[in-house]
Amino acid sequence: MPDYSFDREARTTNSEQWVIETPEHSIGRVDVHFTTSAAHATLAVHSSVTDDEIERLIAEIDERVVLSGDPYREDLIVTVWRGEEVGVFAEETAAESQDDMENGE
Repeated sequence: MPDYSFDREARTTNSEQWVIETPEHSIGRVDVHFTTSAAHATLAVHSSVTDDEIERLIAEIDERVVLSGDPYREDLIVTVWRGEEVGVFAEETAAESQDDMENGE
């Protein structure tokens, strides 16, 4: 069974975003949104992650992420997506882009 680590990337008053990694590489992400009666999660994992691993991951997400954020929730509802990472995209400001060009980056 893989040893998963969860690294939080973002947090708001009602949600959290985590990267999921094994000792070898990143295997996915989970976004958790807390409501008054349930936690709703979107789990996106790499195409190599099996159904059994997804079940174990959901159990770990419930225990290590959701219960630590909301121990009184009534339900955890998880939508799972399986595929491959295409990339991370972000907008640069014109000043950042100009600085990169001037620095030869």
